[in-house]
Amino acid sequence: MSNKGKFYMTTAIAYTSGKPHIGNTYEIVLADAIARFKRQEGYDVYFQTGTDEHGLKIEQKAEEAGITPKEYVDKVAGEVKRIWDLMNTSYDNFVRTTDEDHERQVAKIFKKLYDKGDIYKGAYEGLYCTPCESFWTESQLVDGKCPDCGREVSPAKEEAYFFKMSKYADRLIEHINSHPEFIQPVSRKNEMMNNFLLPGLQDLCVSRTSVKWGIPVDFDPKHVVYIWLDALSNYITKIGYDADGSGSELFDKNWPADLHLIGKDIVRFHTIYWPIFLMALELPLPKQVFGHPWLLQGGEKMSKSKGNVIYADDLADLFGVDATRYFVLHEMPFDNDGVITWELVIERFNSDLANVLGNLVNRTISMSNKYFGGVVEKTGAAEPVDEDLKAVATGTRDLVTAKMNELRVADAISEIFALFKRCNKYIDETTPWILAKDEASKPRLSEVLYNLVEALTIGATLLHSFLPKTAEKITEQLNTDMRSFDDLDKFGLYESGKKVTEKPEILFARLDAKEIMPKVEKIQADQRAEFEAQQLAAGIMPEEARQEPVIDIEAKEEITYDDFMKMQFQVGEIISCEEVPKSKKLLCSQVRIGSVTKQIVSGIKQHYSAEEIVGKKVMVLVNLKPAKLAGVVSEGMLLCAENENGELALMTPEKKMPSGAEIC
Repeated sequence: MSNKGKFYMTTAIAYTSGKPHIGNTYEIVLADAIARFKRQEGYDVYFQTGTDEHGLKIEQKAEEAGITPKEYVDKVAGEVKRIWDLMNTSYDNFVRTTDEDHERQVAKIFKKLYDKGDIYKGAYEGLYCTPCESFWTESQLVDGKCPDCGREVSPAKEEAYFFKMSKYADRLIEHINSHPEFIQPVSRKNEMMNNFLLPGLQDLCVSRTSVKWGIPVDFDPKHVVYIWLDALSNYITKIGYDADGSGSELFDKNWPADLHLIGKDIVRFHTIYWPIFLMALELPLPKQVFGHPWLLQGGEKMSKSKGNVIYADDLADLFGVDATRYFVLHEMPFDNDGVITWELVIERFNSDLANVLGNLVNRTISMSNKYFGGVVEKTGAAEPVDEDLKAVATGTRDLVTAKMNELRVADAISEIFALFKRCNKYIDETTPWILAKDEASKPRLSEVLYNLVEALTIGATLLHSFLPKTAEKITEQLNTDMRSFDDLDKFGLYESGKKVTEKPEILFARLDAKEIMPKVEKIQADQRAEFEAQQLAAGIMPEEARQEPVIDIEAKEEITYDDFMKMQFQVGEIISCEEVPKSKKLLCSQVRIGSVTKQIVSGIKQHYSAEEIVGKKVMVLVNLKPAKLAGVVSEGMLLCAENENGELALMTPEKKMPSGAEIC
């Protein structure tokens, strides 16, 4: 195999605030698939991952647990590494930012940038998001909350060191414009340029005095290095970079990185802060930063309190490691967020892994044993139908390579499964079971089975980057080795006369959702119970035990049931709405209630625009006597709730209800 040179790739290092869920684990599996494929192609790959272990959030978590921050991160880092290993990821180095060599170099990097004049001392007053370890101005908040994570921010003021970001901004903009491949997908590039770089960069706070769990600034020890300068530097410190100028063979060989693989939520740190730090250090920039989308549980973020967090080890216990790898790799779109549910995993397991792949391998080996005692022999009894199978098999490598070069991993796997599907179709076209009935057709039958074994060998070799254990099981049962990458465009290299295994292993047995889902429900119940126990231990009452703010209003005169029954409430759909002329409060809506449309005037103009309520299903008092409001006839009433600030909210049905449904 040709040597194509070095390929240095990294994942974001996992923050050690807790056990990583499947959305976090997706990144390491994605990175592993890319690294394995690059090795297959002939690259000398160095694949680095690890854990980010400093910061205020860790300090707080450790305090809640009653242990030291180091004890806390040791435990979580061990759990992260366990899951990375469980998922059969082939990283070359597992970084910890508490490693002594990393901490020493970060302190030296800070001093180097300070001596250069890029870092200066000042004071910071702003709004701080603890989970993101980020300061914000009021104008940067979204609905008063952190624009990155949507959580609460709190005022903070402290002495700090700052980095002169604007000094390098123009140079970074020029680099991004002249290197279109630098930030991928393109949507991430546009976001960084339009939202951050073009409006102008503010100087970045790069130290904290209110946080103790961090790397001290050696010439001003009451400060610790800002977590992002600390964490990002791992990409160079852990391959031997020395701020004093004495590099290492590993660093000289691998830097700049060929790929930083990260989540879309931290693209800003990797495509603005990190390149500018590197420019200041006079180091070349990484060749590409890919911000992958998120994997969401049923379309929403995972939450322990809801019991809907999915962990890789639970998936592996129920479905196996390779099935878990297949799902997260195959189901994630290139740019948009992906969705995972237990039901969807079962569906994909049965349709793709059991039906398409597992059944193909089993049928091929079983027929070879049944008709030829397991001997696979090329006879030359070819027919035109063979040519399409051969073309698909020999063309798959280049199709997969093209997709992987664009980091479209899900599409690459689809190309491999297209080959497996073509093999299944080939079986239907050639009908081996009919050929077996005629002794004169035995040479043709042998050729058909040879073609299937050869195509499977090519497919299994390509599959190895994504489902390594499964690929190894296939080639082992076919009694052959993984094919050289350079030979994957050739057909007919399987040694004629070899014997396949006598008893094929079922790779993926079909699953019954009725057996799996009770196990899932227990996992979720245990998860909720663990969360509540942790909350109680931290002195936090369970959600249902907490009281939300309430409002007491003056009681009205009691009515009888007969009085209530005189009122007719129904679900209505607002089909059009307009402002009432010369009125500051009134909107006039046309509301469809069953087959009848009523005109209703409501004093909600200060709370809703006419456009935003069109299409809403609302609660309507239908049989209210018509009256004129501001000269406009109103034939009913839309019901609203009002809070202590006088804000109104239309009453809408919790579930989907048809127009005209009775409210009783």
